[in-house]
Amino acid sequence: MIDKTEIRRLVDEAIAATDAFVVDITVSTGNDIVIELDSPTGVDLDFCAELNRKLQEEFDRQDENYSLEVGSASLTAPFKVKGQYEKNIGNEVEVLTRDGKKLKGILTAVADHDFTIEITRKVKEPGAKRPIMVAEPTVIPYAEAKQVCYVINFK
Repeated sequence: MIDKTEIRRLVDEAIAATDAFVVDITVSTGNDIVIELDSPTGVDLDFCAELNRKLQEEFDRQDENYSLEVGSASLTAPFKVKGQYEKNIGNEVEVLTRDGKKLKGILTAVADHDFTIEITRKVKEPGAKRPIMVAEPTVIPYAEAKQVCYVINFK
């Protein structure tokens, strides 16, 4: 079986001069290798193909048979690494908390142990005729977030 740490080392070397980062690397028992990448500027097909070629040069199929898939992280998949949070600052995200609450708001800040989303709520001010929209910052520790996903708006 191909060593996942060796693959990680080679991928890190190959992307060191870029703004890309590794989201996930999986290696199945049948040597099916899947590498997910992301970048603040996006990951294109040429970049993935180049990384695929570099990795195939390092691993000889005569020694061990494997399949290799290099691609960008899915737009609709939950965030897995801090880089994905940082990339999406200013975008709308949906958070599913460990206690089952769904929160939707704009991702405004990312720290080492938590992130902040701005949730817009209707609030009726005393003496006002109509409720107004108020943005409330909500800090969520990573440990409390079961799933965080980018929200696609077709407006």
